Amino acid sequence: MNINTKDLASGIFLILMAVIGLYLNQEHNLGSARRMGPGYMPAMTFYILAGLGVWVLLASLFSGPDPLEKWTGIDAGSLAAGLVVGAIVWKISPFVWSFFGQTYNGVGVGIMAGMLVTAYSSGWRPLAVICASVAFFGLLLEKAGFFAALTGLILLSCVADRTHTPKGVAGLLVFLLVLCWWVFIYELDIRVNLWPQS
Repeated sequence: MNINTKDLASGIFLILMAVIGLYLNQEHNLGSARRMGPGYMPAMTFYILAGLGVWVLLASLFSGPDPLEKWTGIDAGSLAAGLVVGAIVWKISPFVWSFFGQTYNGVGVGIMAGMLVTAYSSGWRPLAVICASVAFFGLLLEKAGFFAALTGLILLSCVADRTHTPKGVAGLLVFLLVLCWWVFIYELDIRVNLWPQS
């Protein structure tokens, strides 16, 4: 077997994230395809993520060799610091602002803070910035509305790859805002605040 170690690690990571997501989603009612509950779409997303992880993992067994790069001290240190900072922020954030004590907002701000610390390492930067941007979206959605949350997600995600140009980011932003509004709000009729709420 020619094992692609990078794809193997990626597949395991995707499966692990899907399992964690499905575990956290247990509190929400799934409903049915005709009458979706609040946990239906996240559950479907996590099942798709798990399937993708299995596919990447199986493909990795025959697409190698492609070994993982050695971690530098900065890579290991920034990951450890990110985990510590994320856990601390998660635990103290409800005392700073009651908003972080509601639902999973404290977890979200902890993930965002931890990932931004982890992004100090250039090896972790793309993954860490994307994870931080998804957490940022979740934190903004309720208070700032769909358009502001999606704008924050896109702009922060673009930091993960420094080859983006301002013109390209602006075009991507407009395209994704229109596409997401059309798919999620207009077609699927998902009820979320579009604009900031007081």
